[in-house]
Amino acid sequence: MQKDLTKGSVWKVLVQFSLPYLLSCFLQTFYGLADLFITGQFNGAAPISAVSIGSQVMHMITVIIVGLAMGSTVTISQAVGEKNGKRAGRGVGNTVTLFLLFSVALTLALLLCVNGILTLIAVPPEAVSQTRLYLMICFAGIPFITAYNIISCIFRGMGDSKSPMYFIAVACVLNIVLDFLFIGGCGMGAAGAALGTVISQTVSVLVALWAIRRKNFGLAVTKEDLRPDPSCMGNILRIGVPIAFQDGFIQVSFMMITIIANHRGVVAAASVGIVEKIISFVFLVPSAMLSSISAIAAQNVGAGKYRRATQTLGYGIGISVCFGALVAVICQIVPGQILGLFTDETEVIRMGSQYLRSYIFDCMAAGIHFCFSGYFCAYGYSGLSFLQNLASIVLVRVPGAYLASKLYPDTLLPMGMAAPLGSLLSALICVVFFVWKRKQLLPGDTGEKES
Repeated sequence: MQKDLTKGSVWKVLVQFSLPYLLSCFLQTFYGLADLFITGQFNGAAPISAVSIGSQVMHMITVIIVGLAMGSTVTISQAVGEKNGKRAGRGVGNTVTLFLLFSVALTLALLLCVNGILTLIAVPPEAVSQTRLYLMICFAGIPFITAYNIISCIFRGMGDSKSPMYFIAVACVLNIVLDFLFIGGCGMGAAGAALGTVISQTVSVLVALWAIRRKNFGLAVTKEDLRPDPSCMGNILRIGVPIAFQDGFIQVSFMMITIIANHRGVVAAASVGIVEKIISFVFLVPSAMLSSISAIAAQNVGAGKYRRATQTLGYGIGISVCFGALVAVICQIVPGQILGLFTDETEVIRMGSQYLRSYIFDCMAAGIHFCFSGYFCAYGYSGLSFLQNLASIVLVRVPGAYLASKLYPDTLLPMGMAAPLGSLLSALICVVFFVWKRKQLLPGDTGEKES
C-alpha cells in the first residue's frame, strides 16, 4: 500500500494522489447532501434546520479529528520518505492508541453537553427536539467516525489515497439506502438521517479493517508500537493540535455565523444551512489540495527534495484558484436552480441565493491559504496555519458577518462576503510568511528538478 511520492512528474503525482482523495471527499459530502435532500423531500423547514445545524456540528467535530490526525499523516509520510519503516510503524501504532482514547473521552463529553450545545448555537425552537436527537445519535457513533478518518489518514500518510475511496464508497451507498428507509419509509425525520450516517460509517470501518487484514500493509506494526512513545506522540500532537485548533476555530466561526442567521428566524437558518452544505461540496477541491500537498510534500521533505515540495504547492494553488473562479461564475448565473435542488420553499431559495452569490468567492480565496497550510504542515509549521486562520476569524469573518446582519437585515448578500474577505487576509499572511522563510523552506536540495 506504500507509494513513493518523491519521484516522477510533480504534476502527475499531485493529480494521481489528489483525484482519489477528491472522490473520497465527494462521496462523503454527497451522502451529507443526500441527508439534507431526502429530509427536504419528506419534511418541512424544522427537520431541514435540524439536519443542517446538527450536521454542521458534526462536521466541526470531524474536521477537528482530521486536523489532529494531520500530525499522523505528516509523521508517517516523512518516515516513508526517509525509508524508515521502524519510525513509520511506530507512527501508525501511536496513532491508533492516541485516537482510541481520544474518541472515547470525546463521546462521553459530548453526550453530557448536548443540551448546552443546543443552547449555545441558538437552535430555532421548532427544531430543538429533532436537533437534540440527531446529535445524540451522532455523538454515540463518534468512535466509529473517528476510526474511519484515522484509518484514512494513515493510508494517505503511506501514499495510498485509493483505499479510503473504496471504504467511503461503501458508506455512501449504504447511507443513501438507509436514508430512504429511515426518513422516507419510517418517517424518522432528522433521527433517521443521523442513524443512517452512523451505521454507514461503522460498516466502512469494518470494511477497512477487513482490507487491512487481506492486503500487504507495507510495514510491520507490533504491539510495542502501540505503546505511547513520548517522542512520536509528541510529534503527532505538535503538528496536529494547531491544525485541529485551526479547523475548530474555522468551524466555530461558521457556527457563529449560523447563530446570527438563527436569530433571524427559521427561514434564514434553513437558507444558511443549505448554502453551507453547497459550500462544503465546492470546497472539496481546495480541501483535497491541502491534504494531498501535506502528504506529498512531507514525503519529499523527508527525502530532502524541498524543490519538489514547493512545486507541489504551486500546482495545488493553480488548480484551486481555477476551480474557484469557475464555480463562482456558475453560482452567479444559476443560484436559484442550485438552491432548488434542496427545497421548494420560495423564501428559502430567495435568501439562500443571496448568501450563495457572495459566499461562493471564498472557494477561490480559501484555495490559496488551504494549499499553503498543507505545505507548511509538511515542514512542521502547523502553528502558522492556526495563527493566520485565527486572525481571519477574529478580525474579519465573525465581526464582518455580524455587522452585515445588523446593517442589512433584509438580505444575506453582504453577510456572505465576510468569509472570502477573511480568506484573503489568511492568504496574504501565508504569502508573507513564505517569502520570509524561503531560505529555510528551500535549503540545499538533494533531489532532481521536476516539471
